[in-house]
Amino acid sequence: MALLRRFDLSLFVLFLLAMFLLSCQIRADDEKEQLLQDLNKYRASLNLSALKENDNADCLADQLAQQYKSQPCSNTTGADTVPGTETQFSNYPDLLAHCKLNTTDTRDGQIMPACVPGLVPSQVLSNYTKTQYNSYLNDSQYTGSGIGSEGNWIVVVLTTDTSSGNFAPATSLAPKIDVTCSLLTLLLGFCLLLVS
Repeated sequence: MALLRRFDLSLFVLFLLAMFLLSCQIRADDEKEQLLQDLNKYRASLNLSALKENDNADCLADQLAQQYKSQPCSNTTGADTVPGTETQFSNYPDLLAHCKLNTTDTRDGQIMPACVPGLVPSQVLSNYTKTQYNSYLNDSQYTGSGIGSEGNWIVVVLTTDTSSGNFAPATSLAPKIDVTCSLLTLLLGFCLLLVS
């Protein structure tokens, strides 16, 4: 009987673990996917090609969003932008290296960080289509994108098809892992071992 209870508890913990992992991934993906769809609708209205998701640009956008997370969101309208990303972070080369990128791979790309309280989708979209960023979105040289968000910050990285803007490192990237989800997954896995 005790063995059956342990088995039931183990299955329950595994179920919780699976649901948690799925919810972590779905939340982040939905937010990014929605913005990419909205940006592509905007570009379609201008007869421009759709931006393709670029995993390497996603990695850099995630890294930059983590850096911006600690900065205050000073504009309550959601139109707070930060130019000069490369010079703003002294660890920018490290962020590139984390994604196995270098300045040669990214020179023609464009980094567009924005602060939007609550990341309200309509305000996020307006922040890109009705600010100085729209000139980049209106430019046909940009063919791909990466999106990352943390807190009230969202970062869009635009890529090109050129070797100096395609964000294609010499080696492949390891899969990206959400740190919070990973730590909680590890904790749940440890609990599962204790129960077994």
